[in-house]
Amino acid sequence: MKILALDSSGIVASVAVVEDDTLLAEYTVNYKKTHSQTLLPMLDEIVKMTELDLESIDAIAVAAGPGSFTGLRIGSATAKGLGLALKKPLVAVPTVDALAYNLYDAQGVICPIMDARRKQVYTGIYRFEEHQFVTLKEQWAAPIEELLEELNHRGEMVTFLGDGVPVFRDLIAEKLQVPYSFAPAHVNKQRAAAVAALGSIYYKEGRTETAMEHVPEYLRVSQAERERAERESTETGGCRDMILREMLVDDLDQVMEIEQDLFHVPWTKEGFFTFLTRDDAMFLVVEEKEKILGYCGLLMVLDEGDITNVAVRRDRQREGIGAFLMQSLIRLATEQDVTTIHLEVRVGNETAIRLYERMGFTRDGIRKAYYSDPVEDALLMTRHPQ
Repeated sequence: MKILALDSSGIVASVAVVEDDTLLAEYTVNYKKTHSQTLLPMLDEIVKMTELDLESIDAIAVAAGPGSFTGLRIGSATAKGLGLALKKPLVAVPTVDALAYNLYDAQGVICPIMDARRKQVYTGIYRFEEHQFVTLKEQWAAPIEELLEELNHRGEMVTFLGDGVPVFRDLIAEKLQVPYSFAPAHVNKQRAAAVAALGSIYYKEGRTETAMEHVPEYLRVSQAERERAERESTETGGCRDMILREMLVDDLDQVMEIEQDLFHVPWTKEGFFTFLTRDDAMFLVVEEKEKILGYCGLLMVLDEGDITNVAVRRDRQREGIGAFLMQSLIRLATEQDVTTIHLEVRVGNETAIRLYERMGFTRDGIRKAYYSDPVEDALLMTRHPQ
């Protein structure tokens, strides 16, 4: 069995090929270049050096998130393109799981931490029991202090790894009350070899998908966010199983249903499609059980961004979904060095204006008669660097 693996979920870009229990090749770079510049040339170099026939691989394993929005897009697009061209299945390996798998058979608890900004981490809790990889808590997004409290409560020795270590090393020393250590340089960041090795196990278990089915997982609503949304909800049931991800072409039928219901002058499906194919655009959806609840979009020019639309399904409004979309869009834009964000909103939409002000947007001016049907002025708002 031969697995090709890709990982561009963080600052590291990595490509590897594993055949059975042998690592045939691995190319890993941790340098300030975009993954779009490095990933395919690295793969090409491995193919040349090992005389690899890509037709001979059984599957393509890819670090499927969470992680950098741009990095995941590049890794996902590369894996999907290869899968379609080669007619090979994909194996989606959770990023944090693969990080933990670097420390095979380590003693105690393994805790990868990826910096998610604003004192948040993408993390998970793992151990090895009788050489078996065991997930104690699946990957999730959490405030770093909340994670440290949980590790203190568990009372076991912890080994940390990931790009969050240098960011939170001092806080770990201050807050953690159990023995801990940090993984050494050769295993403390993403490695495609670990993605391939874990992907081999998942492949044997039948955990594959087609290239068309694959969607990276950018992040999942945290428990705290779900509870807050439920408290704010005026509906029964709240929002308990929401996932945030990139908008796909396959989402456009549902998106248009919401767009046409909410807006007098809706965007066209062709308009959405055009923006989905642009490198300078970021469109997100919130999904619950394969039903699109809301969406938002941002166009980026250097360090500035313009929010194009924020919409939430009419029967799911007032549940905190719009706020979650906005917070996520701002955070992901910040990851791409977008520091100033602009938007416009109807002057009569007081609910939206209050939401934007809570998120740091200030009033910048008025654009007369900007909206039609009915004609109404637009309030211009800007969120400046924090």
